[in-house]
Amino acid sequence: MRAIKYLASIAALTLFFSLGVFAKDANSGKFDLTVPARIGSTTLQPGHYTAEWTGSNDALNVTIMNHRKTVATAHGHLMEMPEKAPYNAVVSHPINNNTQQVDEIHFDHRTEALVLGGV
Repeated sequence: MRAIKYLASIAALTLFFSLGVFAKDANSGKFDLTVPARIGSTTLQPGHYTAEWTGSNDALNVTIMNHRKTVATAHGHLMEMPEKAPYNAVVSHPINNNTQQVDEIHFDHRTEALVLGGV
């Protein structure tokens, strides 16, 4: 009987601590840049990045991180898409010969896209 209580306690603690991991993923996503691109007022080089956001869905503060270091910030909002994105994708437009302006970030298997720019 004592062993069952012990195992139940361990299972409850494991579940409790894993909920924080899932909650963070709801407000973040990973993406790649293949060309230099501007997010907010910062031009980022090609590489792997993580976007994290806080605030209400229509007035988000977005932080872009590379290796857990903040490299850019922007404002944005979430846009509901009709179906889940099949992969991560960055929607952008050219601002000069070598740089793109990031407009949207779509995350793998999610129906929400992060739209950057004016709130």
